Amino acid sequence: MAVKKVKEETIKKEETKLPDGEYFYAVGKRKTSIAQVRIYLASKAPQGVVVNGRNLDKYFTLERLQATVSAPLVAVGQEGKTDVIVKVVGGGITGQAEAARLGIARALVKFDNTYKKTLRDLGFMTRDSRIVERKKPGLKKARRAPQWAKR
Repeated sequence: MAVKKVKEETIKKEETKLPDGEYFYAVGKRKTSIAQVRIYLASKAPQGVVVNGRNLDKYFTLERLQATVSAPLVAVGQEGKTDVIVKVVGGGITGQAEAARLGIARALVKFDNTYKKTLRDLGFMTRDSRIVERKKPGLKKARRAPQWAKR
């Protein structure tokens, strides 16, 4: 029996040239997602927000997630004026988007400390510490006990 070779298709990543120069770095976390954020001062042609080598609208396809990620930039009026490079790993798309939002907010504060009050009032500077509770022995899930039978 002959083995048929399947042609491998490689996903081409959009070529994103990293801006050079000074940047402001911060880390954001949510659930099991970790986002490393770099904010560069805008070059002649700002790229906007780039997540894992792809544009924001290509990585986060849902509009609400795109709005979540770019909310700190919009709040302080830096949207389109800075290049934001985000590397995010772990978790799901919502956790990744909220981790990126926290990282962007923290990097903006390093960029200009006067943004801190605005971002704090909008809740972008607070780390959401809720994580999944561990499973306990003798239970089916973290708190779900096996069904009880009288006889």
